[in-house]
Amino acid sequence: MNIFRRPDYQSETTQFIQQLKANKPTLEAEQLAGRALLWDKSINRAVASDIAAGRVAQRAYVYAG
Repeated sequence: MNIFRRPDYQSETTQFIQQLKANKPTLEAEQLAGRALLWDKSINRAVASDIAAGRVAQRAYVYAG
């Protein structure tokens, strides 16, 4: 061990988050459940390929008349 070593720095934000997690241990599980509601969805590959096939290529310069 180095005698000149300083204690590890923790910002106020890090301390706040650690205290919040300690006070509410179910917080991470609640966050994951909330994320699953909107973002963690399974993709229907058939519909996705139909959508991709229906796309029209954009012209090189959109504003050309």
